[in-house]
Formats: sequence, C-alpha cells, structure tokens
Amino acid sequence: MSQPLRIAIIPGDGIGPEVVGVATRVLEVLLGELSGGFELVPLEAGWGTFQRTGSALPAETLASARSCQAIVFGAVSSPSGRVAGYSSPILGLRRELDLFANLRPIVSAPLPASRPDIDILLVRENTEGLYSGRERLEDGGEVAIAERVISRRASTRIAEKALALASERGERTGRRPLLTVVHKANVLRETDGLFRDSVLAVAARYPEIEIEEQLVDSMACRLWLEPERYDVVVAPNLYGDILSDAAAALVGGLGLAPSANVGDEHLLVEPVHGSAPDIAGRGIANPIATLRAVVLMLSHLGETRAAARLHATIGHCLAEGPHTPDLGGSASTREVGDAILERLASSSLGNGDYRDPASCPATGNH
Repeated sequence: MSQPLRIAIIPGDGIGPEVVGVATRVLEVLLGELSGGFELVPLEAGWGTFQRTGSALPAETLASARSCQAIVFGAVSSPSGRVAGYSSPILGLRRELDLFANLRPIVSAPLPASRPDIDILLVRENTEGLYSGRERLEDGGEVAIAERVISRRASTRIAEKALALASERGERTGRRPLLTVVHKANVLRETDGLFRDSVLAVAARYPEIEIEEQLVDSMACRLWLEPERYDVVVAPNLYGDILSDAAAALVGGLGLAPSANVGDEHLLVEPVHGSAPDIAGRGIANPIATLRAVVLMLSHLGETRAAARLHATIGHCLAEGPHTPDLGGSASTREVGDAILERLASSSLGNGDYRDPASCPATGNH
C-alpha cells in the first residue's frame, strides 16, 4: 500500500480560516477514496500566532511542513510598521522551503465581469528582488534604504521554469508559445539588466518559443488593453506580484485568483487575495481562489481525477451560482462551499476529462 498523502493546512489570519475551512471540507471529500489514504495536518502561522507565541512561523510548524507533500496556506496579516521579532511567515516558508517559482494563472471565468479569451500564466521569481528584506535606516532615521537583490542563479532558475512551462503549453495547444520577459533594464541597468540577460541566455536554447520583452510600465498598460495576446509572462518578484494582482481584475477579481509556490521538493498553494481584514469574520469571503489553488495542488501531486472534478465543479458554480458579494451575489462563504460539495457528490469525471484552468500543469510533476 502506498504511503498516505500528507497535506499541511495553515489557515493563518483574517479570512484565511474561513476560506481554508471550505478547502479542508472539499479535500476530505476528494481524497477520501485514495488507496493510500491521506492526512490533513493542521499547523499554525501568522500574526495571531506571533501575538500568542512570539513567533509568526514556529519551528514546529516549519518542521511539520517540511514533512508534508504540499501545504495549503490561507492568508497572513502583517503590521504596517516594524514590530520587533516579527517577520512574514509566508516569506519565511518560501525562503526555508526554497519555493523559488510563484505561478499565477490568469484565466477567463464564466462571469459577466470577466473578459473572454484570456489564458495567461504569470511566472514570478519568488525569493529575491525588493522582497529580500534587506532594509536599513540611515541619517538618524531620515533616510530609508531597501536593497534590491537580483542574482544570476535565481534569474536563470526562474527562466528555466518559465520556458519549460511555455514549451509544455505549446505542446498541449499545438500553437507556438510566447514568453514575455518583463523588466525595467533601461533604468535599472545592473539589477534588471542581469535579470534580462539571464532570461534571454536561457531562451536561446528554446528556438521553438517566441520571445518578446516588455518594460514593466508599458506591460501594465498593454496587459489591460490586450490581455488575450499573452501566454507565459516571466518577471522579477515585485513586478510579478503587482502585475498578477492587477490582471486578476480582468477575470473576475482577487476572489478567484490562485497561486502556487513551487520548488524542487516542496509546494505551497494559496489564494492571492490576502487576509482582507475588512470582511474577516463576516462569513462573506469568496472561497473560489483557495479552491482553485487546491486544483493546482492536486494537479501537481498527480491526483488528476480529483483535480478534474474540482475544476469542473468550480466552473459550474461560477456559471450558475451561488456567488459571494464580490461577484454580485448574496451567498455566504459556507453556502458556496455547500454548493461545491453538493455538486462534487454528483460528479464523476475521469482522468481523460482533465484540463487545468490555467495550464496548471504549471506546477510540474505528472
């Protein structure tokens, strides 16, 4: 008998526990028929954990997460100012588990608010850039400096991931893939220049892929005006974060946007939306982004039947309702979860029916 599938569950802060609660119920149904069994491992991290324990990412949480095949993460609330001893647990997990690629699918949804014909995979470098955490104060606190770290190693590694995924998408669709390289090397000549040169050096090994470059400011404009022309986009950390959040508005909003943090050995999936403290506790958070993140996770783990069932069920729910208030409806988080579970109970898709919503084989491994 195969070993049980172990999935860490980290609800976090704000609406994290609400949307992860739905995902947990769904996973219990989807994975209940695995021959090797499964185990959902509840762990804690976040601002609330820091306030209780003095650590936002306790050592026992990190150790348990390392032993799991995947992690479902909810959201984290971080203070706007400096708090002694606090550091973001999601950044800590990305660093400690070497989750170097952040994959954010941007795909049209069956909703009036979504523009049609969009199928973009944004591949974001996930370990350095301005999120390296190297900041300091000078001149008695009158000047604040952040160091932007770009390395050839990390830039080459994210380029290899992006190009491999673009090649896979081309094989699946039969169309020549397009990779758009986003940078600002005309101004940031050393840092973005190194990123650009590293990506283009790897791209030279993929003559079957069309390569184009976009400055990040013009990319923001063109992504809004003609999103349907883009395929795979690769960007440094901060640019990828901003562009993917903005692009979510094209396809229904952040309540639908999933994310997969991928390394060579570990996987963490999460919704893009964050902790949304303004609606936390009201029971109206949209769980679809988290459920779409679960689709990415199941695909990566090779559970394609379960991924297919959940993907199809999410599509039906978006097309027919119920919808939470962010999509113009009045349903609660729990009511959407109940509808998903009811439809899962009547679905019976096989492996051959699977097509990831964002070419999510993105995560690699099946």
